[in-house]
Amino acid sequence: MEVGKLEVRIRRDHGKGYAHKLREAGKIPAVCYGGGEGPIALALDPKALKDALDPEKRQNTVITMTLKGDGADRQLTVMLKDYQTDPLKNTVLHADFVRVDLTKEITVTVPLILTGKPEGVKIGGILHQVFRMVDVACLPDRIPTQLEGDVTALNMGDALKASEIKVGEGVRIMLDPKQSVAVVVAPKEEKAEEAAAEGAVEGAEGAAAPAEGAAAAAGGKPGEAAAAAKPEDKKAAAKMAARVQAKADKSGGES
Repeated sequence: MEVGKLEVRIRRDHGKGYAHKLREAGKIPAVCYGGGEGPIALALDPKALKDALDPEKRQNTVITMTLKGDGADRQLTVMLKDYQTDPLKNTVLHADFVRVDLTKEITVTVPLILTGKPEGVKIGGILHQVFRMVDVACLPDRIPTQLEGDVTALNMGDALKASEIKVGEGVRIMLDPKQSVAVVVAPKEEKAEEAAAEGAVEGAEGAAAPAEGAAAAAGGKPGEAAAAAKPEDKKAAAKMAARVQAKADKSGGES
Protein backbone atom coordinates (compact mmCIF):
# COMPACT_ATOMS: atom_id res chain seq x y z
CA MET A 1 0.00 0.00 0.00
CA GLU A 2 1.36 3.39 -1.03
CA VAL A 3 1.70 6.08 1.65
CA GLY A 4 -1.25 8.44 1.43
CA LYS A 5 -3.41 5.95 -0.51
CA LEU A 6 -6.20 3.87 1.02
CA GLU A 7 -8.91 1.68 -0.49
CA VAL A 8 -12.08 1.10 1.54
CA ARG A 9 -15.54 -0.38 1.02
CA ILE A 10 -18.85 1.33 1.75
CA ARG A 11 -20.90 -0.71 4.25
CA ARG A 12 -24.65 -0.81 4.65
CA ASP A 13 -24.88 -2.96 7.77
CA HIS A 14 -24.49 -1.56 11.27
CA GLY A 15 -24.56 -2.70 14.89
CA LYS A 16 -22.27 -4.53 17.30
CA GLY A 17 -22.99 -7.92 15.79
CA TYR A 18 -21.95 -6.82 12.31
CA ALA A 19 -18.86 -5.04 13.67
CA HIS A 20 -17.83 -8.25 15.47
CA LYS A 21 -18.17 -10.30 12.27
CA LEU A 22 -16.26 -7.66 10.36
CA ARG A 23 -13.34 -7.83 12.79
CA GLU A 24 -13.35 -11.63 12.66
CA ALA A 25 -12.90 -11.29 8.90
CA GLY A 26 -9.83 -9.08 9.42
CA LYS A 27 -11.59 -5.77 8.74
CA ILE A 28 -12.69 -2.91 10.97
CA PRO A 29 -15.64 -0.50 10.82
CA ALA A 30 -14.94 3.16 10.11
CA VAL A 31 -16.78 6.38 9.31
CA CYS A 32 -15.91 9.45 7.24
CA TYR A 33 -17.60 12.79 7.90
CA GLY A 34 -17.21 16.54 7.44
CA GLY A 35 -16.84 18.66 4.35
CA GLY A 36 -20.49 19.65 4.33
CA GLU A 37 -21.62 16.10 3.47
CA GLY A 38 -23.27 13.36 5.47
CA PRO A 39 -21.25 10.60 7.17
CA ILE A 40 -20.24 7.52 5.18
CA ALA A 41 -20.00 4.11 6.90
CA LEU A 42 -16.90 2.20 5.78
CA ALA A 43 -15.10 -1.11 6.19
CA LEU A 44 -11.33 -1.36 5.76
CA ASP A 45 -8.20 -3.39 6.40
CA PRO A 46 -6.40 -2.03 9.51
CA LYS A 47 -3.02 -3.04 8.06
CA ALA A 48 -3.76 -1.06 4.90
CA LEU A 49 -4.56 1.96 7.09
CA LYS A 50 -1.25 1.62 8.92
CA ASP A 51 0.63 1.36 5.62
CA ALA A 52 -1.16 4.45 4.26
CA LEU A 53 0.10 6.65 7.10
CA ASP A 54 3.40 8.46 6.80
CA PRO A 55 5.71 6.96 9.49
CA GLU A 56 6.60 10.46 10.73
CA LYS A 57 3.41 12.46 10.17
CA ARG A 58 1.11 9.65 11.35
CA GLN A 59 -2.38 11.14 11.82
CA ASN A 60 -1.33 14.30 9.98
CA THR A 61 -1.01 12.32 6.73
CA VAL A 62 -3.26 13.54 3.94
CA ILE A 63 -4.90 10.43 2.44
CA THR A 64 -6.52 9.87 -0.95
CA MET A 65 -9.31 7.44 -0.08
CA THR A 66 -10.87 5.32 -2.84
CA LEU A 67 -14.43 4.20 -2.08
CA LYS A 68 -15.55 0.82 -3.46
CA GLY A 69 -18.86 -1.02 -3.49
CA ASP A 70 -21.36 1.70 -4.32
CA GLY A 71 -21.45 1.81 -8.09
CA ALA A 72 -18.63 3.76 -9.69
CA ASP A 73 -15.50 4.21 -7.58
CA ARG A 74 -14.91 7.69 -6.23
CA GLN A 75 -12.16 9.36 -4.25
CA LEU A 76 -12.10 11.55 -1.18
CA THR A 77 -9.25 13.56 0.36
CA VAL A 78 -9.26 12.77 4.08
CA MET A 79 -7.20 12.64 7.26
CA LEU A 80 -7.38 10.19 10.15
CA LYS A 81 -9.25 12.07 12.87
CA ASP A 82 -9.32 9.43 15.61
CA TYR A 83 -9.16 5.68 16.22
CA GLN A 84 -9.92 3.22 18.99
CA THR A 85 -7.71 0.29 20.00
CA ASP A 86 -8.13 -2.88 22.02
CA PRO A 87 -6.42 -2.19 25.39
CA LEU A 88 -5.11 -5.77 25.62
CA LYS A 89 -4.26 -6.67 22.04
CA ASN A 90 -3.41 -3.10 20.96
CA THR A 91 -5.23 -3.72 17.68
CA VAL A 92 -7.30 -1.03 15.93
CA LEU A 93 -11.05 -1.50 16.48
CA HIS A 94 -12.53 1.54 14.74
CA ALA A 95 -11.36 4.57 12.76
CA ASP A 96 -12.80 8.04 12.12
CA PHE A 97 -11.83 10.07 9.07
CA VAL A 98 -12.57 13.70 8.23
CA ARG A 99 -12.78 15.17 4.75
CA VAL A 100 -10.30 17.97 4.02
CA ASP A 101 -10.07 20.62 1.32
CA LEU A 102 -6.53 21.16 0.03
CA THR A 103 -7.33 24.83 -0.57
CA LYS A 104 -8.48 25.52 3.00
CA GLU A 105 -6.35 25.98 6.11
CA ILE A 106 -6.68 23.46 8.94
CA THR A 107 -5.28 23.27 12.48
CA VAL A 108 -3.24 20.24 13.56
CA THR A 109 -0.89 19.33 16.41
CA VAL A 110 2.80 18.64 15.73
CA PRO A 111 5.79 17.80 17.96
CA LEU A 112 8.19 20.54 19.08
CA ILE A 113 11.81 19.36 19.20
CA LEU A 114 14.51 21.38 20.97
CA THR A 115 17.96 21.35 19.38
CA GLY A 116 21.37 22.31 20.76
CA LYS A 117 22.73 22.50 24.31
CA PRO A 118 21.97 25.80 26.08
CA GLU A 119 24.87 27.88 27.39
CA GLY A 120 23.05 28.06 30.71
CA VAL A 121 22.94 24.28 31.00
CA LYS A 122 26.71 24.09 30.47
CA ILE A 123 27.18 26.05 33.72
CA GLY A 124 24.69 24.04 35.75
CA GLY A 125 21.28 25.33 34.68
CA ILE A 126 18.24 23.20 33.95
CA LEU A 127 16.35 23.31 30.66
CA HIS A 128 12.56 23.05 30.93
CA GLN A 129 10.40 22.48 27.87
CA VAL A 130 6.98 24.04 28.48
CA PHE A 131 5.36 22.72 25.27
CA ARG A 132 6.20 19.38 23.67
CA MET A 133 3.32 19.58 21.19
CA VAL A 134 2.03 22.75 19.53
CA ASP A 135 -0.92 23.58 17.29
CA VAL A 136 -0.18 24.97 13.85
CA ALA A 137 -2.46 26.26 11.10
CA CYS A 138 -1.67 25.65 7.44
CA LEU A 139 -2.92 24.05 4.24
CA PRO A 140 -3.20 20.24 4.47
CA ASP A 141 -0.29 19.66 2.07
CA ARG A 142 2.02 21.90 4.10
CA ILE A 143 1.72 20.19 7.47
CA PRO A 144 5.25 19.91 8.94
CA THR A 145 6.50 16.65 10.39
CA GLN A 146 7.77 18.56 13.43
CA LEU A 147 8.94 21.99 14.52
CA GLU A 148 12.42 22.69 15.86
CA GLY A 149 13.52 25.29 18.36
CA ASP A 150 17.24 26.08 18.76
CA VAL A 151 18.07 26.62 22.44
CA THR A 152 21.85 26.79 22.03
CA ALA A 153 22.09 30.52 22.82
CA LEU A 154 19.94 30.41 25.99
CA ASN A 155 21.80 31.53 29.11
CA MET A 156 20.63 31.16 32.71
CA GLY A 157 17.17 32.71 33.00
CA ASP A 158 16.63 33.00 29.24
CA ALA A 159 13.54 31.73 27.45
CA LEU A 160 12.80 30.62 23.91
CA LYS A 161 9.65 32.38 22.67
CA ALA A 162 7.09 31.01 20.23
CA SER A 163 8.04 33.76 17.75
CA GLU A 164 11.60 32.39 17.63
CA ILE A 165 10.58 28.97 16.31
CA LYS A 166 11.25 28.67 12.59
CA VAL A 167 8.33 27.41 10.50
CA GLY A 168 7.85 26.76 6.82
CA GLU A 169 6.08 29.08 4.41
CA GLY A 170 2.35 29.24 5.04
CA VAL A 171 2.59 27.69 8.54
CA ARG A 172 1.45 29.60 11.62
CA ILE A 173 2.02 28.61 15.26
CA MET A 174 -1.18 28.97 17.26
CA LEU A 175 0.52 30.45 20.33
CA ASP A 176 1.06 34.02 21.51
CA PRO A 177 4.38 35.14 19.95
CA LYS A 178 5.63 36.10 23.44
CA GLN A 179 4.74 32.71 24.94
CA SER A 180 7.76 30.91 26.42
CA VAL A 181 8.12 27.38 25.05
CA ALA A 182 11.38 26.55 26.87
CA VAL A 183 13.36 28.18 29.69
CA VAL A 184 16.71 27.69 31.43
CA VAL A 185 16.58 28.07 35.21
CA ALA A 186 19.11 27.79 38.03
CA PRO A 187 18.87 24.69 40.27
CA LYS A 188 18.10 26.83 43.34
CA GLU A 189 15.19 28.45 41.51
CA GLU A 190 13.90 25.01 40.67
CA LYS A 191 13.93 24.00 44.34
CA ALA A 192 12.26 27.25 45.39
CA GLU A 193 9.47 26.72 42.85
CA GLU A 194 8.92 23.16 44.09
CA ALA A 195 8.76 24.35 47.69
CA ALA A 196 6.22 27.06 46.80
CA ALA A 197 4.13 24.53 44.89
CA GLU A 198 4.25 22.10 47.85
CA GLY A 199 3.03 24.82 50.20
CA ALA A 200 0.17 25.77 47.88
CA VAL A 201 -0.97 22.17 47.61
CA GLU A 202 -0.80 21.56 51.36
CA GLY A 203 -2.93 24.66 51.94
CA ALA A 204 -5.49 23.46 49.42
CA GLU A 205 -5.60 20.00 51.00
CA GLY A 206 -6.09 21.52 54.44
CA ALA A 207 -9.06 23.51 53.19
CA ALA A 208 -10.60 20.39 51.67
CA ALA A 209 -11.33 18.77 55.08
CA PRO A 210 -13.93 21.36 56.24
CA ALA A 211 -15.50 21.16 52.80
CA GLU A 212 -15.91 17.41 53.20
CA GLY A 213 -17.56 17.91 56.58
CA ALA A 214 -19.94 20.46 55.11
CA ALA A 215 -20.83 18.06 52.30
CA ALA A 216 -21.61 15.31 54.80
CA ALA A 217 -23.78 17.66 56.90
CA ALA A 218 -25.71 18.60 53.79
CA GLY A 219 -26.41 14.98 53.05
CA GLY A 220 -23.65 14.51 50.48
CA LYS A 221 -21.05 11.80 50.51
CA PRO A 222 -17.81 12.57 52.38
CA GLY A 223 -15.06 13.57 49.99
CA GLU A 224 -17.35 14.86 47.21
CA ALA A 225 -16.02 18.43 47.56
CA ALA A 226 -12.46 17.25 46.93
CA ALA A 227 -13.19 14.36 44.58
CA ALA A 228 -12.46 16.32 41.42
CA ALA A 229 -8.72 15.71 41.73
CA LYS A 230 -6.51 13.25 43.60
CA PRO A 231 -3.90 14.74 45.98
CA GLU A 232 -1.04 13.57 43.79
CA ASP A 233 -2.70 15.09 40.70
CA LYS A 234 -3.24 18.42 42.47
CA LYS A 235 0.32 18.39 43.69
CA ALA A 236 1.75 17.77 40.21
CA ALA A 237 -0.52 20.36 38.62
CA ALA A 238 0.37 22.99 41.21
CA LYS A 239 4.08 22.35 40.75
CA MET A 240 3.88 22.69 36.99
CA ALA A 241 1.72 25.82 37.19
CA ALA A 242 4.12 27.45 39.64
CA ARG A 243 7.15 26.62 37.49
CA VAL A 244 5.66 27.80 34.22
CA GLN A 245 4.28 31.01 35.75
CA ALA A 246 7.58 31.88 37.42
CA LYS A 247 9.56 31.25 34.26
CA ALA A 248 7.10 33.15 32.08
CA ASP A 249 7.11 36.13 34.47
CA LYS A 250 10.87 36.24 34.61
CA SER A 251 11.40 35.86 30.87
CA GLY A 252 8.69 38.47 30.21
CA GLY A 253 10.43 40.96 32.45
CA GLU A 254 13.76 40.44 30.70
CA SER A 255 12.44 40.70 27.14
